[in-house]
Amino acid sequence: MTGFLSRLRGLWQPAESRRVEEFDVRGFGVIVDNTRPDIETSAVLRRLDEALGLIEAHQPWRLAHMRRDLNGFIVMRYACRGAFFPDQRVCMTELTFLARTDISAAPVAASILHEGVHARVHAMCVGDQARDRAREERICRRAELEFGLSLPPELGAPVVERAAASLQLEDSDVAPTVDWAEAQRRQDAIDAEAKRRR
Repeated sequence: MTGFLSRLRGLWQPAESRRVEEFDVRGFGVIVDNTRPDIETSAVLRRLDEALGLIEAHQPWRLAHMRRDLNGFIVMRYACRGAFFPDQRVCMTELTFLARTDISAAPVAASILHEGVHARVHAMCVGDQARDRAREERICRRAELEFGLSLPPELGAPVVERAAASLQLEDSDVAPTVDWAEAQRRQDAIDAEAKRRR
């Protein structure tokens, strides 16, 4: 695992003032690129562990798939709550999303599970086979819905609500084209405001 983490660390070239640390969470290699001094790395690792634990307890086959389909996780600031990076076979879970205390671990687990399904689809595709993005998103959302329904109702309700609403969207909305430059601009503004409040 050390070789994988070293290679993955090399893909993200953080500024010298940033801390990039390596961890093991439930057997997964995890890199944390914590750019926010107001967020404790230990807190996001606890939330990641809790989320993976929910998946393991309620849909263990999903976690088994992730163990086969993912090389590991990276936790970092990013303009969405989760992503799958197919070239590295890595699941990104967004730093501030993991740090939220106003939500349970269930939405975090659903997001991780969603990206794990992207990894499964990627593993099953042949070569550069074209993929229907809207269809793939719906597969991931159905997996979220099934996961939410497997949880105790009070825990699964927000997962079920979000997944069910997403499944009703048109193709262009379920798999929208994202203006990543604008998303980055908004994220930078939020981070700047967080620094001012410190």
